[in-house]
Amino acid sequence: MKETSQTNRTIMSIIAILVGLLMMAAIPFLVQTALDRVLHGLTDHIEAGNPTFASGINLFDLTYPAWRAIIFVAGIALIVISQEIRKGSEWSYPLAMTLFALPAIGGMYMFLPYISWVDGFPLPMVISVMGLCGYFSFIFLRKATLAQKLVKLGALTFVGMMATHAFTIGIGAQRTMMTRPGAPFYQDLSWWMFNWVGEVNWVAVVLLFLSIPLLAVGKRKGWWLAVIASISILSINIPTQFIRTKTLDYLYGVLIALGILIFMFVPYLKKHLLVEENSPEA
Repeated sequence: MKETSQTNRTIMSIIAILVGLLMMAAIPFLVQTALDRVLHGLTDHIEAGNPTFASGINLFDLTYPAWRAIIFVAGIALIVISQEIRKGSEWSYPLAMTLFALPAIGGMYMFLPYISWVDGFPLPMVISVMGLCGYFSFIFLRKATLAQKLVKLGALTFVGMMATHAFTIGIGAQRTMMTRPGAPFYQDLSWWMFNWVGEVNWVAVVLLFLSIPLLAVGKRKGWWLAVIASISILSINIPTQFIRTKTLDYLYGVLIALGILIFMFVPYLKKHLLVEENSPEA
């Protein structure tokens, strides 16, 4: 961060404060409004003759407020570290990138149930955009070559997309397992594999999220975490897609995971992503 100009560091500090304030003061109300609309829409769908969706009420009533709390604390953290960003403390950059990723990922997750059950403007996208504004601006304000910035933008965007998709796959699996026929027993391979794919995707979410601050500063540790998570998703999503063919959700996960691996393995992209690979701490 010290090599980044003082002007840019000051701008980054101001962005951290502004986005942090929005995460504290605006996003909690956006989340509640979105949740209320989703619960009403889902309730109408259940009452229309779709009782198997009833489990979604409890899951969304749990996960939306959980994301709200996480984003609220992340907003406070951004404000607290804003002056360290201005001073150029090296640790503040990867931490800020991680904090910006939370509303970006959480908002995109909340967007997916929203568009399924609510008509009109996709309110959770506003939450996601708030996080992405900080996420993308920090990439371009920190001193680096244009190639490094563009590669980092692409790689970290795919990682965030994969984290959102994998988290949603896990929620979808739990929702279906809670109302599966014959519960608590498993009728056949497709049902216990459905449970398996959801939990593997959740494990991958943890690895992907941990990779964000490391990849943000070009650390090989982040490369390994992203690669392991992506290969894990490929390994479980591909067979699941053949077994459960009613949806293409697993195929979408495969495509996003392949996108990550392209950034991780194509030599030109990898060279510009792991810019601190040869440093003592890389």
